[in-house]
Amino acid sequence: MSNLQELSAAGVSIWLDDLSRDRLQSGSLQKLIDDSSVVGVTTNPSIFSAAISGSTLYRDDILALKAEGRSASEIVTELTTSDVRQACDLFAPTFLESGHIDGRVSIEVDPQLAYDTSATVERGLYLAKLVNRPNLLIKVPATIEGLPAIEELTAQGISVNVTLIFSVERYQGVMDAYLRGLERRLGKGQSLSEIHSVASFFISRIDAEIDKQLDAQSAHSPLRGVAAIANAHLAYEAFLEVTASQRWKKLAQAGANLQRPLWASTGVKDKSYDSTRYVIELVAQNCVNTMPEGTLNEVRDHGSVRGDTISAKISESAKLISQLPAAGIDLHQVVTFLEDDGVAKFEKAWLELLANVEAVS
Repeated sequence: MSNLQELSAAGVSIWLDDLSRDRLQSGSLQKLIDDSSVVGVTTNPSIFSAAISGSTLYRDDILALKAEGRSASEIVTELTTSDVRQACDLFAPTFLESGHIDGRVSIEVDPQLAYDTSATVERGLYLAKLVNRPNLLIKVPATIEGLPAIEELTAQGISVNVTLIFSVERYQGVMDAYLRGLERRLGKGQSLSEIHSVASFFISRIDAEIDKQLDAQSAHSPLRGVAAIANAHLAYEAFLEVTASQRWKKLAQAGANLQRPLWASTGVKDKSYDSTRYVIELVAQNCVNTMPEGTLNEVRDHGSVRGDTISAKISESAKLISQLPAAGIDLHQVVTFLEDDGVAKFEKAWLELLANVEAVS
């Protein structure tokens, strides 16, 4: 088997963290499905900003929609939902073959709504209706205001990809929100079987921020480059605890599907590190890893898949995380900053995209 096939056989669903009209029309996305074990796609405002701003394939549609009197926001929504709809159709065979688990495509609620629960719910329902595909996931940020939106969308039958999770504590809140949504449906006698969810736990940004703080104190800290993977290992432990609970077993017996942990931000930012580390060291059953194509190519080229690299490391990872305070690292402060920074970066990309659409003439 190829490295990517081995990764899939070890229990990891490989998703591509990218989408564009160029990918759809050139056949490159289909080729990744056929040859590289790719079984899903994630998008975000930064990805769409790069796709639409960097391609001439959208120009005619932008001009036609402008001629109809559409606003920049309406045009962006039309373009992004059209691409996502086409991607959903491309992944329809995967969706069917996987029993509706994979073959998923995500679209994110406008990042400007990240701190508005009711607006997030309203927008999520609107996007789900607009795309109108069973293999769609609505992305909702895991802000405090996002948690009740996750519950409400789940209760209304929407499959959700929860994004921008940085801490185990917030991840536990995300899992609780998903379960509460399912429990509300169960209490009303509604079906659970077609609702799926993933929880996107961010990886590389943790190391980038903590390494920066460590480097300011010492050039050779032994904790450099260990926090992100260890943090993710503890997140997987929290996932196992939930799936072993009676609360979950009751829902599973009623037809509920797991909310799988998804490892996001898996491209290595520090080039001194092995480029495959945020894939190879995060292998276990029922995981998703969404990666940019560059990381996918690195795993294909030299990724050394060793089976489950999480379960036996959980205790060691807990010890590593416990050493951070003595090294001057406040993990709570780090993850709070990264959440706020993540929302701000997506909002900036969204505003840049709107401005670029406005500029087309």
